[in-house]
Amino acid sequence: MRTPLRTVPHEKCALSLPLPLALVTRLAPVAVLATAGWALSSGPLAASPTADDKDTATTGASASPTEPSTTAATKTFTAAPVPCTSVKPGTIKSLVPGAKAAGKEIPSTDTNARRTCSWNALKGFDYRWLDVSFELSDTDAAAEKTYKDRLTEKSGGGEVPGLGDEAYSVVNLTTEDKQQTREGVVLVRASNALVVITYNGSDFESKKAPSTDVINKGAIKAARDAVAALEGGR
Repeated sequence: MRTPLRTVPHEKCALSLPLPLALVTRLAPVAVLATAGWALSSGPLAASPTADDKDTATTGASASPTEPSTTAATKTFTAAPVPCTSVKPGTIKSLVPGAKAAGKEIPSTDTNARRTCSWNALKGFDYRWLDVSFELSDTDAAAEKTYKDRLTEKSGGGEVPGLGDEAYSVVNLTTEDKQQTREGVVLVRASNALVVITYNGSDFESKKAPSTDVINKGAIKAARDAVAALEGGR
């Protein structure tokens, strides 16, 4: 069973690069009201058509033709990959000793938009937990907004270069009844997809937690596997 966490002041991860996940953008429909006065359009006050008007009406030409829109949003990723095969077995073995490589997928109401897999194990007194989640938005812009919104909740970390379009890592330490738990979170945006990695650990004998470096590097390693699986299945 996953150890309950209690929030304490953030602890910076090993990466200290400047900040670079965003909630889906909702575009409110715009109501367009158009009114035309009968007296000015078809009544006695209507202006008589000019010669130019007649020519335009005859040829069907428009003085200012409207070009069709070419900015329709496209979705790079249309479905989330199978999360429990997104992390290499060797990575699982090194990050969560004793866990089954198959993992356990968390039920989702929409597997095309969101899928999550979890691994956890207690080996001796050493406990580890890893979650990998894929979240798809309708557009890149929507995913970018969700990414940025998530960063406001996960301050205190830093950018992870060379991972997706943008990536961020943060590590926190919590203490519950003198038992320490250190948790790392990596957020990655790749086009219209978000990859979220959560990795934590505790030692129930010493009551200490793994180092920041161990948790941070482990979370980033899992993130690289997950992003590769996402991009490989596009």
